[in-house]
Amino acid sequence: MAVAGAVMAKALSFGLVGGRRLARLAPSPELSHRASRTLSPGSVGGGVRGLLRLEGLAVLALSVAAYTQFGAGWAFFAWLFLLPDLSFLAYLAGPRVGAAAYNAAHSYAGPLALLALGVLAAMPLALAAGLVWCAHIGLDRALGYGLKYATGFGNTHLGRVGRADPW
Repeated sequence: MAVAGAVMAKALSFGLVGGRRLARLAPSPELSHRASRTLSPGSVGGGVRGLLRLEGLAVLALSVAAYTQFGAGWAFFAWLFLLPDLSFLAYLAGPRVGAAAYNAAHSYAGPLALLALGVLAAMPLALAAGLVWCAHIGLDRALGYGLKYATGFGNTHLGRVGRADPW
């Protein structure tokens, strides 16, 4: 246990940027310039971003592991897994509405309510749907897709999504 904590502390002290470990503690000017282009105000970077992405990976792994025990079959999983991404359609009404709909579909409030309903009311389908929804959010976070800001689709709490503007 102590060894795992020491390894995690060492990994976080080096920081994670875009899934790559940095070789030095002091950022180079090139790295600082790149980070300033990819981080939007209100987003996280460095070790905190890496930790949040690892957290998403853990949620994904735990959700899939629990689903194998309580699930309703893999066809149900596949059918529901991408359902939260239909919230992208709200961007047709503008970035403010799109961000609100995306964030509602990609926050843990909905799936946790389904999980509670499934456990407390003995509704296995609600439990399975909540686990699939948690797995989807976990994968998105592990890949670096965070909650959206109304300033634009690419601005998230985990940094900018997509290509950095070359200009």
